[in-house]
Amino acid sequence: MKTSTPLTTIATVAAASALLLSGCASPEGDEAAQHEQHEKQSESASDADHGESHEHAADGGQPPKGIEKASDPTYAVGDEVTLTADHMPGMKGAKATISGAFETTTYSVSYSPTDGSDPVKNHRWVVHEELKNPGETPLKDGAKATLNADHMPGMKGAEATIEGSTEDTVYMVDIDMDDMTMTNHKWVTEDEVQPVK
Repeated sequence: MKTSTPLTTIATVAAASALLLSGCASPEGDEAAQHEQHEKQSESASDADHGESHEHAADGGQPPKGIEKASDPTYAVGDEVTLTADHMPGMKGAKATISGAFETTTYSVSYSPTDGSDPVKNHRWVVHEELKNPGETPLKDGAKATLNADHMPGMKGAEATIEGSTEDTVYMVDIDMDDMTMTNHKWVTEDEVQPVK
């Protein structure tokens, strides 16, 4: 029978303890991290399902070429309004200023972004002039179109399916919401704004 030296015994006990402790490492930390990751993925998927991407540019830029200004809109450029749309967090109830009013066909669309990010369902809104070679207006629900809009990363050049459309006056707005200010945000429709009370 071999005899153990005190140093060998200590090393063996230390190695066994380390192994045992690594197996007992707080799974709660791992589970919490996994739960947090799952929540973020769920929120992202939910946002994408409702077209509520949060990656809109702070400056929406100019209206697309060829779009017709509304001749007698309910809300004129410079009018202050309250938003009733909930396209993104903090939008519903936010104060905004009309920065453009247009007459066109406006579509909600579903598409897979060209940058490989998650598919976006029922994104509100894209105007007829932001589609590549769209043909006559309005496009029917279910029609396919190529997006020429760049409201968000991966949008321009994406193949989209028309989910619905409206002929209401459509507006660009300057928005102050939570900690974010956006200029020329595209788009909100007539029924998504109301006078400031």
